[in-house]
Amino acid sequence: MNAATPSLIDDCFLHDKDRLRHDEALKLLQQRLSVIVATETVPTDQALGRVLAQDIGAPHKVPLHTNAAVDGYAFDSADFDGSPMPVSARIAAGDLAPEPLQPGTAVRIFTGAVMPAGAQTVAMQEDCSESDGRVQLPTGLKSGANCRKSGEDLQPGDLVVAKGKRIGAADLAALASIGISDVSVFKKLKVALYSNGNEMRVPGASDTALLPGEVYDANQPLLAALCANLPVELSRLGIIRDDAKAAEEAIAAARQEHDVIITTGGASRGAEDHMVTVLDKLGKRHLWQLAVKPGRPMMFGQLTRADSPQPCLYFGLPGNPVAAMVCFLLYTQPALLRLAGADWQTPPRFKVPAAFSIAKKKPDRREFIRGKLVSGENGELFADKYGRDGSGLISSLRESDGLIEIPEEVISLEQGELVSFLPFSGF
Repeated sequence: MNAATPSLIDDCFLHDKDRLRHDEALKLLQQRLSVIVATETVPTDQALGRVLAQDIGAPHKVPLHTNAAVDGYAFDSADFDGSPMPVSARIAAGDLAPEPLQPGTAVRIFTGAVMPAGAQTVAMQEDCSESDGRVQLPTGLKSGANCRKSGEDLQPGDLVVAKGKRIGAADLAALASIGISDVSVFKKLKVALYSNGNEMRVPGASDTALLPGEVYDANQPLLAALCANLPVELSRLGIIRDDAKAAEEAIAAARQEHDVIITTGGASRGAEDHMVTVLDKLGKRHLWQLAVKPGRPMMFGQLTRADSPQPCLYFGLPGNPVAAMVCFLLYTQPALLRLAGADWQTPPRFKVPAAFSIAKKKPDRREFIRGKLVSGENGELFADKYGRDGSGLISSLRESDGLIEIPEEVISLEQGELVSFLPFSGF
């Protein structure tokens, strides 16, 4: 850990509620989490998806010189009376410091070429006709047409990419445009991923068919895929069996080599659910039991480490795949990005009418229903929910485009009422 990076405080997440509401859980995580990784320098062309660790400003104007936006003819519009003009020069992209424009003439110019002093307008070649060294230009062009002005994109000192920003393709283009070849980024979080349960089988690990009561582990490939685009180094550590000692040993070992541990399952209070006990024994539990559906038994806490003042963070997600994915997107993903140095990410919400109704809903609980946007008869958009409920229905994730958010205070919903739609692509 970078010595300059603040360590999380053991008691900074304390609260006095048995079950947190959605907004309360987000506020707790957003306000209390901070970056826990050091920085490193990487080539800019390898920085896609990484979190920038410094503000980067423009060292010069972009573009550096006023240049032609099209192939055509450059001229002084104030010097054009509608008659054919002599063509006095030819300027291509890459030609340096062209001679000033000769009065009363035009120059043949190509896209990206530096505009000569004295010219401020370019006529597209399709609108011109050249013959015997003279060119007929179109009338009516505004002064400055078809030119890219020096500094119109960036001025010296303009902020190009801010610290805490995940670097995207457009950011790479902007950094290249100012000549940046290396950038300081936060190191990737080291994340461990476990599943829980004696019933879990690894796909392809055995030639024998599933026995009654066994299921294939869908959570690890699901969460690994969700982590693939995050700035993390993921270790898929397999399945923890329903044994208290085995659970403790697995978590104790993983905390030494990882910044974050994510588990699925074993988060309730059943006789074979050991993760709550392990977290309480090896560290401190800060969040457990949310007033949300799906995802009520989600946990969050810190695991102490003897060899480091920086604790290992722990996220215990529900075992059902739908609940695991919903909780990961809503809580774990923005937390991981924050720990990795990024700004807190809030998914976009779109208000659209509901294409369904809810006769009765429990109060004081926020629900996230799987659904999609559908078009009405006149092309308007509606949010429609997946036809079946159940947090084990992976088909509801495949057939849905996002989540339909139903707030705590809503106890029923009429068709046509506005709801918030959170597209999966927004995460």
